[in-house]
Amino acid sequence: MKKLIQLFVTVFLVSFVLMFIVHRLNTSEGLTSGNTITVFNWGDYIDPDLIKRFEKETGIKVIYETFDSNEAMLTKIEQGGVSYDVAVPSEYTIEKMIQEDLLIKLDHSKIPNLSNIDPRFMDMDFDPGNQYSVPYFWGTVGIVYNKKMLDGMTFESWNDLWDKRLKNQIVLVDGAREVMGFGLNSLNYSLNDTNKAHLLEAKKKLEKLQPNIKAIVGDEIKMLMVNEEAPVAVVWSGDAAEIMWENENLDYVVPKEGSNLWFDNFVIPKTAKNLEGAHKFINFMLDAEVAAQNTEYVGYATPNKAAMALLPEETVKDERFYPSPEKAARLEVYKNLGKRMLAYYNELYLEFKMHTK
Repeated sequence: MKKLIQLFVTVFLVSFVLMFIVHRLNTSEGLTSGNTITVFNWGDYIDPDLIKRFEKETGIKVIYETFDSNEAMLTKIEQGGVSYDVAVPSEYTIEKMIQEDLLIKLDHSKIPNLSNIDPRFMDMDFDPGNQYSVPYFWGTVGIVYNKKMLDGMTFESWNDLWDKRLKNQIVLVDGAREVMGFGLNSLNYSLNDTNKAHLLEAKKKLEKLQPNIKAIVGDEIKMLMVNEEAPVAVVWSGDAAEIMWENENLDYVVPKEGSNLWFDNFVIPKTAKNLEGAHKFINFMLDAEVAAQNTEYVGYATPNKAAMALLPEETVKDERFYPSPEKAARLEVYKNLGKRMLAYYNELYLEFKMHTK
């Protein structure tokens, strides 16, 4: 009996020592929740040097993962397999996440740099009082085109995309809300329209665009346009800015019928394990100098008023990417359409996509 007790004590002591060693190793490598945060963001949507700077200044290790759509991000958070501390969804997804109780209310006292955000980007309908989210970037959906390749052709209207001269010349961003959205806008309907007759009309009109479509892709759009493998693309404004930086023959326009005004915000999912670290990361990214550096790297419009004072004047006064309040008035923010209507949008889009070569 005494030997059995001694064996038990020995096993317990060895196990305790091993657990202690593992804990110390994890801590030294930043793998404990108190010394690590997991950030879930869109691809190529942050300056990597800023992550290194945050880690150096705070001692908190950042595990960085990316997604390519709001739907993919939401599915992974709903599944709960990974404990994300910070995520960057778009406005209509934030509204949905709030409704489904997937987010933690922010402690504004731990985000003093929130005062740097332009008030006109605060207190939006999808998150009144910014209880759950903080603005990161914003922008539009529009048309980027190569003036040299098109011999002076311009795009004032979405309907210009249907021009027969553009056969096999147009690249579309792969997004149901974006594509169905400009189809609706071309008919002077809201891009949040829930009238099924209008949606079917938009889909039929988009089908007439198929001869002009060269490809429906994701990030590859940027390379295709820069390398002049296509002269026209429907893209997000930040991608357009990056493309135009690489090729001076390109220009960007938001058509007169209107388009999408989108917002990507920081949130803290309920799966978060390091709330303190999450708040520190968000506050760090809202610092004026940090936000300015990040804006120059990413290319999208910043809602950070303090950062704008540090950016080149030609950048912040370019109304193609920083539209005036008057021009912004004809833009719409995506609304959460509900599961059934969103599924219908996706169904129509997939049917359209399947029949596009």
